[in-house]
Amino acid sequence: MHLSLTATASADFPDASDLGHLLHKHPDRVQTFDLSVGTATVVYPEVSTSRCTVTLLLDVDPVEMARGSFRGGADGFALGQYVNDRPYAASSMLAVAISRVFKSALAGTLTSRPELPGTPVSLTVEVPVTPARGGADLPARLFGPLGWTVTSMPVPLDETVPRWGDSDYVRLTLDGTLTVSEALRHLYVLLPVLDDVKHYWVGDAEADKLVRMAGEWLADHPEHELIAARYLAHRRELVASVADRLADGAAAPAGEPRVASAGLARLRQEAVLATLEDLGVARVVDVGCGEGKLLRELLARPAFTEIVGVDVGDMALRRAERRLGLAELPDRQRARISVLQSSVTYRDARLRGFDAAVLMEVVEHVDEDRLPALVRSVFADMRPRFALVTTPNAEYNVLYPNLETGMFRHPDHRFEFTRTQFEAWATDVGEAHGYDVRCTGIGDLDAIHGAPTQMAVFTRREEA
Repeated sequence: MHLSLTATASADFPDASDLGHLLHKHPDRVQTFDLSVGTATVVYPEVSTSRCTVTLLLDVDPVEMARGSFRGGADGFALGQYVNDRPYAASSMLAVAISRVFKSALAGTLTSRPELPGTPVSLTVEVPVTPARGGADLPARLFGPLGWTVTSMPVPLDETVPRWGDSDYVRLTLDGTLTVSEALRHLYVLLPVLDDVKHYWVGDAEADKLVRMAGEWLADHPEHELIAARYLAHRRELVASVADRLADGAAAPAGEPRVASAGLARLRQEAVLATLEDLGVARVVDVGCGEGKLLRELLARPAFTEIVGVDVGDMALRRAERRLGLAELPDRQRARISVLQSSVTYRDARLRGFDAAVLMEVVEHVDEDRLPALVRSVFADMRPRFALVTTPNAEYNVLYPNLETGMFRHPDHRFEFTRTQFEAWATDVGEAHGYDVRCTGIGDLDAIHGAPTQMAVFTRREEA
């Protein structure tokens, strides 16, 4: 199997042979790479200042493949392990070859000429044979929304017998002006989606990889559900995990890419961790822990000697357990952390007496008429020494171009506080339950609308 990538010179990219620099592969050399499924070879059939073409050929070893755990040979058809389309049609094997051979280009790094990776290039991608399991229009549905002009020519079952019709394979040509990194990422993610088969085990690492490779565009893609399901081998728990993570970044501020929302999530987490460390606490309960991102960071810091994650959703807790690797932790580490199923609006004696309780992006998911129950549960019954509450700042929403007026940042939000509303609510809670309150912002500060996230730090007053 093979694919070709051709760069054409333009005003922004005057020397097409710079494709060699971007790919970190010299045009004057033929380079070969050993992979688990065969051998990958990189050659340049055409090199000039006006046009430059690189071809990646993957020579698959069918015997070695049959000895492995390839899914295509595990369907009860023994001969299928040796007689199949794998050596010829683009698949997850070719995607793996792209990631191994063009690793630096995928990452968009080039130390010697740092201006090149961000330069849009007029590109043509040709894949002579690729499955299109879902119809010949599937490539256009997948690549078209990403800025490619797609030509998808069906391959007949047998050219000498026209009445048999077309096969599930197409000759695929993509034309577009993108960075080389973007182009390779699109191919890496979508070639296995076209095939709807992965030749290796799909686990949590693949979900992380999908978010890393496609997080900037996947949530807005009209076929995002199909892409996630096929890329993750139809494992529902992994697909749900990716959907949750992409939903956290559903809106991005004007002029910023989607990954800015992921940056805000990191800033929020870092602000909470820094505050907990400054407070000198040791026993922490994360209320609404989700899939355990904060729990993982807490576990990595020995100062936190007892960590409890709480969530109402059983699926979220199972994802947290896998993310934390609880089953593989050494006994000493395992004794420091636990996860519990519980609701923040109901009292739970297991959560009393902690040094600190964290409610990170939780209160806005509770119906407003249930907020008093949350307050009683946390501040009257759990009664930690400190409580950290973060929530979106509704005033900042006008800076999100895809968010209509009056809409919330997430479809599950029941309300969103303005800064004045949040400070008033936090002050009332503190006065009613004996806590001093300090409010602050998290994220890039806008002169008019404030920060995208707001945080209240509650400190319990000394009791007589």
